[in-house]
Amino acid sequence: MNRIHQWVRGRWGVPAVSGLLIVASWVVDRAGTDAVLTGQWWLDAAEHATGSPVFTVADALMLAAAIVAGYGIAVKAVRGLLLRQLSIDLLVSVAAIGAIVIGNFWESAAVTFLFAIGHALEAATLNKTRSALAELIAVAPDSAIVMRDGEQVEVPASEVGVGEVVLVKNGAKVPVDGTVVAGTGAIDEASITGESIPVEKAENDRVFAGTVSRGGFLQVVATGVGADTTLARIIHRVEEAQDAKARTQAFIDRFSTWYTPAVFLLALVTGLVTQDVVLALTLLVIGCPGALVISIPVAIVAGIGRAARNGILIKGGEYLEASARIDVVALDKTGTLTEGRPELTDVVVLQAGHDRADVLRWAAAAEAGSEHPLARPVLEAAAAEGLAPRGLPTDVEPVPGKGIVSHVDGHRVLIGNVPLLDQFGIAPHAEAAEAARTLAAEGRTPMIVAVGSSVVGVIGVADRIREDAAEMVRRLHGAGVGRVVMLTGDTRLVAEAVGRAAGVDEVHAGLLPEDKLERVAELQSQGHTVAMVGDGVNDAPALATADIGAAMGAAGSAVAVETADIALMGDDLLKLPEAIGLAKRTVRVMRQNIAVALVTVVALLAGVFAGGVTMSVGMLVHEASVLLVILNAMRLLRHVDGRPDATASRRATVSAPAQESVAG
Repeated sequence: MNRIHQWVRGRWGVPAVSGLLIVASWVVDRAGTDAVLTGQWWLDAAEHATGSPVFTVADALMLAAAIVAGYGIAVKAVRGLLLRQLSIDLLVSVAAIGAIVIGNFWESAAVTFLFAIGHALEAATLNKTRSALAELIAVAPDSAIVMRDGEQVEVPASEVGVGEVVLVKNGAKVPVDGTVVAGTGAIDEASITGESIPVEKAENDRVFAGTVSRGGFLQVVATGVGADTTLARIIHRVEEAQDAKARTQAFIDRFSTWYTPAVFLLALVTGLVTQDVVLALTLLVIGCPGALVISIPVAIVAGIGRAARNGILIKGGEYLEASARIDVVALDKTGTLTEGRPELTDVVVLQAGHDRADVLRWAAAAEAGSEHPLARPVLEAAAAEGLAPRGLPTDVEPVPGKGIVSHVDGHRVLIGNVPLLDQFGIAPHAEAAEAARTLAAEGRTPMIVAVGSSVVGVIGVADRIREDAAEMVRRLHGAGVGRVVMLTGDTRLVAEAVGRAAGVDEVHAGLLPEDKLERVAELQSQGHTVAMVGDGVNDAPALATADIGAAMGAAGSAVAVETADIALMGDDLLKLPEAIGLAKRTVRVMRQNIAVALVTVVALLAGVFAGGVTMSVGMLVHEASVLLVILNAMRLLRHVDGRPDATASRRATVSAPAQESVAG
């Protein structure tokens, strides 16, 4: 009984009651026993035949149907008038009341009934297009098992404190953002990154609230709880984005503010000229721009929702539209095209009396006090070979763009490029320069090692290119991106090696952050819509300048989730062409919906003036067009993997290394 009560009070209650009253009116009328009402409950057949005012039970039922369906519409129309807005509801209200005044109860009931059904369908299908947001909210964990005073205590997830140890067992949802301190397990991170393959987690790995354990047992120290989790930030961002208006939608809204008064004026002029009240009222109904108004927001909501379900956060409708126009993508190298984890790959010995171990030992001893990112792979390689330095160098002096100068056991050690040797007066070493060129041409970052006034060798460090970099570039071209450009601070030879392996169209090397900004601005001045993909630190100026700034691996960055125009939650390059492809599909649907809405209105207006289209028929066609644009937008909820064609090959594996230069 309670469920029936809720249903009646829900969105379908009004059209259901109105529909039943219309059916009852038809039944009474068709039965042939309808009583005539003119202030008394009966009149004989003779009085009915003489043309006395007639108001039957069937009419009363039809009027009741119109009142039931039209009451809410009229209330919205009055509220709009109080805000000085001429709304669609006002058009329908005036037409329905006019039909009642002239005694056309059926037309009034039909128009309001169909309009009420249209409102219910819009609400139901808009809720459906927001299903991605509902799914995100549904995965939010309700409870957590926390270790307190040596015991396992189950508490609401919102009551977990930062720094507490949370237990994640097989099949359980992770209740907090945190770091694994003990145990191993497989975590399904589909709700965050869109990837369905579980990720193995061990000590020091990060986990996110809302993900699900698929095996193992983890102890996690909470670093983010409640509204401070990645999942909460995603939900907030998707909610805001789905409510944000695209430029096209803003234009439609401005258009509607002029269009609705124009329909009123057309109906008034037509009524005065033709003296046909029914025609004027019909024009009010036919002119409703309902499909036009709903055509854009329903596509935006569906497109952004589909993206979120795939681990792609788009800031709003404006950015979705801009993404569909992208024809140039600019990429940072380190951490974007490459893995961002450089490794020692080569040790070239150049001085007699020294071997590989000597060169690596001197390099590691000098780098032990360096903060440069390339110091780590040298130290790790030395430790793996049992050559780790016993102490720290006396001092370390960085030389920007050239390398470092260290003092180890009373010896001056230089690690860097040829200009560094020149600066400290070390005689030109042809073999060292040639070895450095060879390594750079192969995509490695060369570092010359000199002890005292002699060059002892050259070491090479490589940051491996991502295995799906070349496939991403191919898919970007397939998605309509004309140029893929790499912007990096690395040296020319290294950058070109990476560019060749990835298949990018242009390489710009040796750039400072402000240089990257200038390159992006230059591309924009040529009329291109530019997307910049970077790590959000060195690339911040270029990301802010680009039409679309995209951040990769944003699940671990609260700043990226909140600020990036497009945040790719997973560390998956192929999400970028998928995002652009989805944006183009969404804009295509928007244009299709606008075309359907405009063609419907024009065709109905032509039908009214040509004759044969009544108020009820017009409203039926009008609501059918509303349903059509909604169903068209809901196609966006279907999964598309972002490939340019159905036979696209699997990810290409690229083994060519890439690296970062001493200049950074």
